[in-house]
Amino acid sequence: MTDRMARRRVKLYALNAERQWDDRGTGHVTSAYVERLKGMSLLVRAESDGSLLLESKILPDTAYQKQQGTLIVWSEGENFDLALSFQEKAGCDEIWEKICQVQGKDPSVEITQDIIEESEDERYEDVNEANPWVELPPCEISRLESINEVISNCLHSPVRREKLAIALENEGYIKKLISLFNMCEDLENMEGLHLLYEIFKNIFLLNKNALFEIMFADDMIFDVVGALEYDPSSPYPKKHRQFLKSRVKFKEVIPIENNELLSKIHQTYRVQYIQDVVLPTPAVFEENMLSTLSSFVFFNKVEIVSLIQEDERFLSELFHQLSSSEDEVPLQKRKDLVLFLKEFCTFSQTLQPINRETFFKTLSNMGVLSALEITLSLDNQVIKSASIDILSYIVEFSPSMVREYMMQQQHKVEEEQYLLNIIIEQMVLDSDPEMGGAVQLMGILRILIDPENMMATVTKSERTDFLVFFYKHSMHSLVAPLLSNTVGNEVGREDYQTAQLLALILELLAFCVEHHTYHIKNYIVQRDLLNRILVLMKSKHTFLVLSALRFMRKIVGLKDDFYNRHIVNSNLFAPVVDAFVRNNGRYNLLDSAILEMFEYIRVEDIKTLYLNIVEKFGSILSKVEYVQTFSALCMRYEQHQERKEKPNAALDNLTGVVRGNAMGLTSPGVGRFRRDVRDMDPDEELWFNNEEEDIEENESIPVLQQNNRDAPTSPPLPVVEKIEKEMIPVTKPLSPKPSLHLNNNKDNNNTDLCENPKSPSLTCKKVSLVDYDENSDEEEEEEEEEELSNTTTKCTSATSAATTTTTTTSSSSATTAEQSDPPPCLPSVEEDKRSKREEGEESREEVKSPPNSAKRPRLSAD
Repeated sequence: MTDRMARRRVKLYALNAERQWDDRGTGHVTSAYVERLKGMSLLVRAESDGSLLLESKILPDTAYQKQQGTLIVWSEGENFDLALSFQEKAGCDEIWEKICQVQGKDPSVEITQDIIEESEDERYEDVNEANPWVELPPCEISRLESINEVISNCLHSPVRREKLAIALENEGYIKKLISLFNMCEDLENMEGLHLLYEIFKNIFLLNKNALFEIMFADDMIFDVVGALEYDPSSPYPKKHRQFLKSRVKFKEVIPIENNELLSKIHQTYRVQYIQDVVLPTPAVFEENMLSTLSSFVFFNKVEIVSLIQEDERFLSELFHQLSSSEDEVPLQKRKDLVLFLKEFCTFSQTLQPINRETFFKTLSNMGVLSALEITLSLDNQVIKSASIDILSYIVEFSPSMVREYMMQQQHKVEEEQYLLNIIIEQMVLDSDPEMGGAVQLMGILRILIDPENMMATVTKSERTDFLVFFYKHSMHSLVAPLLSNTVGNEVGREDYQTAQLLALILELLAFCVEHHTYHIKNYIVQRDLLNRILVLMKSKHTFLVLSALRFMRKIVGLKDDFYNRHIVNSNLFAPVVDAFVRNNGRYNLLDSAILEMFEYIRVEDIKTLYLNIVEKFGSILSKVEYVQTFSALCMRYEQHQERKEKPNAALDNLTGVVRGNAMGLTSPGVGRFRRDVRDMDPDEELWFNNEEEDIEENESIPVLQQNNRDAPTSPPLPVVEKIEKEMIPVTKPLSPKPSLHLNNNKDNNNTDLCENPKSPSLTCKKVSLVDYDENSDEEEEEEEEEELSNTTTKCTSATSAATTTTTTTSSSSATTAEQSDPPPCLPSVEEDKRSKREEGEESREEVKSPPNSAKRPRLSAD
């Protein structure tokens, strides 16, 4: 049972839109009757979890092809090709017999059906019935022209191509053609050699795997290459065979004991040489006619990688020699080892992601990263370049694996020996004038520090851990060339290679600014890194100046207050403005880049920055008139200053604002007051008072009106039937401690105003409308109660409320006092008081009425 399962172990492939085979998984294939499909079917179940990878019914008209003895290929639907790659040939033969049994075919055939395009079914129906086989002419030198004509005519019909391929295979026709080629070459028959070139080129265009297997056999492949040397369009034959036999040498860096692996390696190289060099570039209509040849090479590479990966002895020896010291392994030997590993990794690109992950895990377990630490540091450009390529393959596919290895080093080796620091060191020390290796290493570093491909799990955060590791152990190595070249605010070395290196470092730092918000921010501020970078604005290399400016622009684009304050406090716009002035208005990329940054600050309204720019460089930038950027910045600055100088201008016009200082008041608690937003507006309160008066016999309302038009309007007085006391001006000097009583009662908004525009030295004193001696107060109250017992019940309560009314200061100008006339509901009381004054029964102070008091206007309730 175990042997049977091993025989039927397969890999399932599907052809994608790019004509590449995708690995759909590994499993075991069986053939069984499926009730749902109502027929015999091919079933492939995954060997990992037993899930169903394939369930395909064997249809009578589906064309199945058997290739290389271990492959079965067929099409399901339009543009959907499948392939089963068997581990053993015996398993492939068993399944092939099942397929042929269902379709009623002989298992000895390599293809079960003719592939017929629908558009050509009817066209070649008669041909298929009349000519079931293509008849080939006898294989003789004299018949070469006829042979070429027959093969050329068959290329235009898929049906005839199939029949021709079968005829060539069954009759052993290719071997006969090879014999003719050897005869023509011996006889130097150039006409026959040119015809043989056309014949073999057309056989390749038949695109049949069975024919490729025959032509690529070890005993025939060089003769096939020889036939393709005699191109009629070339005056002289090519020397491909000489190149393959003498110039090309197979270097076996570590002995390979597996003969099958050796044969596959040789065959794959030669076939790839034929495809890339020997065969002419296919025409547009022929570009898909060599897809089977590409598949042949693809499956060979997959098989080579699998065979090497399974050879633990070979891999152990390989990495043991790579990791050895220079004394143990000669430099040439190490170069061959590294080049072999690079080729091995290149072949792995044909694997599917799941298999590739297994491949790189195998290499990691064997110690590929520790070996690269040694090879990267060697002073040999070929070894270093190949090592960078290998590291690039690994990092691009699995950066997390490399990061994990790097973080494990921090407690085991010295900081200088960290793989991350070795990468940075090799980037800095790259001797290539074009900095090709440095560019590659910079790309590797960018992938490693990119938070987007870092994983976060419940137990650990790769992003946090690795970034802390990077900024703690490696960031100083990255910025060291930049700091050493900007000492004393002057650019040090100005050679082209140094400038290129600094531009690469700035590009990497800009990437950090964009993606590492916290770590890079602290690093820049603590080490004044931005200031050192802007020193490079003085460089003679414009591309380096632009790199420094681009870094500054990246920081400005973040609109981060932390960065903005650092720029302002360190005056970091000065190098930018200096470079702008030195450019002297020349219309170039530097001028446009600087203007774009200032325009961005204006459009985004970054207040901290544009205030600093105008205050420190306004006199210089205001002279630039060919753009409106700086004039707009100055205008925005002036608007900001105006708002700053008049922050409370809008409040001065609000109703109910009281300024104590305008009255010369300095007592505690006297300051600026304004009416509560919940209070009623004056018009609103007046409306309610009018409504109340309408209910009470439409009596009129006495209202105080200000004499000073410039003073804020006071709210109207509420309805009262009796006012005992009111403010009147008294002509005497101001007391040293004036007092002011404010009534903030929201239920009573009446305010008595004391004003006298003619006398700035007036003071306010609260007195009665009619004053009496102290002993007469009770008598007057009794008389009032007797006379108004039936009519003034409400008035007495309103009078007591009015006696508590306080004074409100209206403005800082001279004050005037207004008196309200007695309410119409108290005529008899006033007359009685006047009569008593005339008779001299009471003594009182002399009261002076305000000017024009007799003509004071009165507002009615209507």
